[in-house]
Amino acid sequence: MYERLREEMVKKFCVDAGINDKRIIAAMRKIPRHLFVETALAHQAYSGASLPIGFGQTISHPATVAWMTEALEIVDGDKVLEVGTGSGYQAAVLAELGAKVFTIERIPQLAEKARKIFHDLGYFSIAVQIGDGTVGWTHYAPFDKIIVTAGSPEVPDALISQLADNGKLIIPVGDINDQNFKIIIKENDSIKTSTSKTGSFVPLIGRGGWRKGD
Repeated sequence: MYERLREEMVKKFCVDAGINDKRIIAAMRKIPRHLFVETALAHQAYSGASLPIGFGQTISHPATVAWMTEALEIVDGDKVLEVGTGSGYQAAVLAELGAKVFTIERIPQLAEKARKIFHDLGYFSIAVQIGDGTVGWTHYAPFDKIIVTAGSPEVPDALISQLADNGKLIIPVGDINDQNFKIIIKENDSIKTSTSKTGSFVPLIGRGGWRKGD
């Protein structure tokens, strides 16, 4: 059953939506997305619905995962920082493309659940840290690519500083309800920023994002 639902998801939200990278299509066709949501909601995992994963968080829409991944232009061996592990599904897609993923989650229960799923599925190229993702992960910086999966009022300076030369960062920036995607490329220490499509993400909580209570 899940194989058929997964194929339908990939056709609708990847192929028909204009995703051209066949590696992303293959990754999302392979990864058992239903394992990244609550068991009671597993049958909805491939529907494109915004599903809760607990603690006020949601799993990103499959079309959003595919688009953000394609925008990053992952190459095999890329060192990628993900801010906001959430369910872990986005990190799994990145790992399938050959990236070494360093993912940060501020909610311990979500981080531990994702860590177990990664282990069970054999994604040993993913490292998980519990903490404030807006300050990055200095020990492993610089990163070839950085992806932020929560909406921020601004681009955290710490993330720009941890981006490698010729690296790319993608982050939703805007108000608490709606954001535009900012794509930042660092070239010879200069920063080039472009704005792409709109989205709506849970708030990025942390020193470089929204504060609790905002």
